[in-house]
Amino acid sequence: MTSEVLTTATPTQTVQAFLDAFARHDVDAAMALVDSHVSVTVHPFGLREGGAEALRTVLADLVRAFPDLVISVSRVITTGDVVTALFKAEGSQAADYAGAINQEKHLDIDQAWRFVISDGLIAGVDAYWCQAQLYRRLAVKRYDEIAIV
Repeated sequence: MTSEVLTTATPTQTVQAFLDAFARHDVDAAMALVDSHVSVTVHPFGLREGGAEALRTVLADLVRAFPDLVISVSRVITTGDVVTALFKAEGSQAADYAGAINQEKHLDIDQAWRFVISDGLIAGVDAYWCQAQLYRRLAVKRYDEIAIV
């Protein structure tokens, strides 16, 4: 995508392009739509960092741990420059993820990500999902003491 396309895209188009790239496992294409100073909060992990590298790590870890990852968007809600995407992340674990060793289990987790768009780029991301549900799906027996690495 050229910068001209990025600056003329609507907030909804920007988020849809990001999610489409993520669904194709193309982390670089998804990150091309993200401001380098993006504010990133991943609530289940307690992650509150600024910068694109934090978001790149989250996406890359998901793609690495779930090589058959499917992202199914069920709803996109746009209010001005804020876009909320409701989607299901689904796949089979093939590597350690979020402190859970590789269980080779299938998961399907409903998620809600809130994006703030500025000048055609993603300037803020807040990601939400039920971490307890994730651990149940991955068959983690004791998730009260999981260390996120």
